[in-house]
Amino acid sequence: MTHSLHLTLLALSWAVYGALHSVLAGSALKRALQTRFPLHYRYYRLTYNLLAAILLIAPLWLLKSYSGTLLWHWPTALGWVANSAAGLAVLGFAWSLRYYDNGEFLGTRQLRGTAAGPYDQAPLKLSPLHRWVRHPWYFFGLVILWTREMNAALLVTAITLTLYLVIGSRLEESKLIATYGNAYRDYRNKVPGLLPLPWRHLSAAEAERIVRQSERQTPA
Repeated sequence: MTHSLHLTLLALSWAVYGALHSVLAGSALKRALQTRFPLHYRYYRLTYNLLAAILLIAPLWLLKSYSGTLLWHWPTALGWVANSAAGLAVLGFAWSLRYYDNGEFLGTRQLRGTAAGPYDQAPLKLSPLHRWVRHPWYFFGLVILWTREMNAALLVTAITLTLYLVIGSRLEESKLIATYGNAYRDYRNKVPGLLPLPWRHLSAAEAERIVRQSERQTPA
């Protein structure tokens, strides 16, 4: 396999992964499945996560099997900075888990029949990190991706996944606007999407106001 073909297949495999991931997470598919298989819908989230893990095998194998040319190497001081940033991103991700319903995220709580379906409106929640950036997990992922020493395969991966996170975040936010209406539009106007900006964030009081607004209104 040639260098160019390998990198093309790598980019395509990440693109296919992102497309399938978005389709499987879409409200239309979830509503159709819940309507057609109401007694089995509780297995959807767990199955979704298992499929997401399986679909990662191809791009990760392509990434591992051929790294390509080394494109840049961090000098010692910058290497410490880059690795420290990546380490802080990992710690930030771990800390943020306390603000999520991890049982529902993994799909285990649904097995007990206690999770909301796609027709139900879960309350809007804004964690401390969400006051600074709308998608903190995406932000942490970008930090980890772009602080690595890049070879050709990793650069293709970083570019493709960055595009996926940009597009995926917009698709996700279209669902959030449909659910929370003007409350989420207000939030989106005040807080950046993927990269925190010091001059654009919410105070705790402002975040609470938006949450209360989402509880009062009918989705647009």
